[in-house]
Amino acid sequence: MTNGAERGRFAPSPSGRMHLGNLFASLLAWLSAKASGGRVVLRIEDLDAGRCTRACADQLEEDYRTLGLLWDEGGSAGGPDAPYYQSGRGERYAAALETLREKGLVYPCFCTRAQLHAASAPHREDGQMVYPGTCRDLTPDQAAERAKIRPSADRLRVPDREIAFEDGHLGPYAEHLARDCGDFLLRRSDGLWAYQLAVVVDDASMGVTQVVRGSDLLSSTPRQLYLYELLGLTPPKFYHVPLLLSPDGRRLSKRDGDLSLDALLSHSTPGELIGKLAYLAGLNPSAKPRTPESLLAEFDWQRVPCEDIFVPTGLFF
Repeated sequence: MTNGAERGRFAPSPSGRMHLGNLFASLLAWLSAKASGGRVVLRIEDLDAGRCTRACADQLEEDYRTLGLLWDEGGSAGGPDAPYYQSGRGERYAAALETLREKGLVYPCFCTRAQLHAASAPHREDGQMVYPGTCRDLTPDQAAERAKIRPSADRLRVPDREIAFEDGHLGPYAEHLARDCGDFLLRRSDGLWAYQLAVVVDDASMGVTQVVRGSDLLSSTPRQLYLYELLGLTPPKFYHVPLLLSPDGRRLSKRDGDLSLDALLSHSTPGELIGKLAYLAGLNPSAKPRTPESLLAEFDWQRVPCEDIFVPTGLFF
């Protein structure tokens, strides 16, 4: 158990049904907050209106209810920090962007993804591209000329500095901002707010004290911690959980339609599904059915594996 009541959150993107990996992280987020006597906030991350719909958001709420993962505020029920849909929080992101702009840390970027790949921009070991600084030192006149051709995105200048933190589950982690990620986007050229800025503004304004999410987002954390620092905000504690892998080692995702919640529930009851997820998390001695509440007394982060987890053949189907 954790010490002191925490404020955790679910932050699903309503672009389809949840898949097994989403459910695994959501269960651990719920248990981590509730085991401390804390609360859970539901925030709908629907920044991309082209991919996200209100119907999917409503379905996500129904899915959480079906599994017994009940939240305390947010979503369609609202609460003191409304709106809980990112599509309605643009003014907050704009204010944060202006704060960073006043510090002289934001510049217009006219690069397209295709141009960056054609220019052989550096890549990290995990395949993520490191922005090479193409537009970093454009003069005002140069920026004005490029703006006649295409709209600009907004990028944040990062320093030649390492950001280190202690992950609540995986332990020490550090990245050198300039070398490992480069200047990163705050708003895309089509006007959509970038995840890094939106999630920092939202978690801070909603009073979130712990963030539980997949380890594929571990590398985002140093950038977010830098934004917390620049904006004068208090960061939460981060807990990154292992990813679920198919027997052949593929990472499970929404592309694997056979592992979406509707398919999973066609083969398992909600209790059976929670029991199997808890078994993978090291919180259930077998795959026997469980409710989320029944797992609270024995929840302990030390029991959760740190390495990615291979889902045994036949466990869910």
